Amino acid sequence: MGAVRSYPDGVDFSALLTGTISGWDVLFAALAVIAGWIASRFAKKGAQRVLVRVPNVTPAMVSAGARIAQYTVLFLGIGLALAFLGANVQPLLVVALIVTAIVLLVVRGVADNFAASVLIQTRKPVVVGEEIMVEGPDGAPLVGTVVELNSRAVIFETFDGRTAHVPNSKLLAETLVNHSRKGARRSEVQVRLERGEASVDDVVTAVTDAAASVHGVFGDAAPRTLLTAVSADRVRARVQFWHDPQSGISVTSDVVQGLTALLAARGWTGTVTSEVAVPPLIGSDSV
Repeated sequence: MGAVRSYPDGVDFSALLTGTISGWDVLFAALAVIAGWIASRFAKKGAQRVLVRVPNVTPAMVSAGARIAQYTVLFLGIGLALAFLGANVQPLLVVALIVTAIVLLVVRGVADNFAASVLIQTRKPVVVGEEIMVEGPDGAPLVGTVVELNSRAVIFETFDGRTAHVPNSKLLAETLVNHSRKGARRSEVQVRLERGEASVDDVVTAVTDAAASVHGVFGDAAPRTLLTAVSADRVRARVQFWHDPQSGISVTSDVVQGLTALLAARGWTGTVTSEVAVPPLIGSDSV
């Protein structure tokens, strides 16, 4: 019964072995455990009430967060009880800090995306149904319609049938182009024609009216024809028009068809293209 036994975990049980623990110590320790248990229940309910109000948080995530809050408070109560009993809880605190640091490193990416999802839901740089453009994995832009916003990523479908998942943190950190926020988008086609005996003003008026008559072209923002080159009998122009952001390809195709029909009806020889060509370094008389 000589020396007091030491324990490798750093917790000193000498008080238990020598009987120096008073009744008050035991009472306070019991009260600490009870208070920790009660507080842990409130912490669990409080965490659940907060997490269910966060958009796009799944029930599994709510349950996991509530349990983490509950066990954290409960372990604090147990640690306080051990302190009342005279145990050295510093090693336990060190272990708890190390475990917490490891958990934070493991869930860092999840936490970053979750925090970014909160910002996306509150500031709304993009919502479901909008058309956006982001940088793809190969550096090429990806364009598509947003179909889902969750706590991890923004999901959108491209026009060629692919589904892209962009992490929320990446979406906020890099360039995001929202094609739908304004409610309208401008496109343009290029017209090159031989006008014959028609005046330049006649060509501009005819082309503008033909573009305005195409279904899908907005009438409140009238199309405009901008001349880029004029010669004795030839005209090169850019025709700009506004349309619904998500129907740009189909409306542009209809405008190309409508202007081509105009050229045929007026007897003008020329071309209409939605691929805006780079002008040549040396002028040419060809259309």
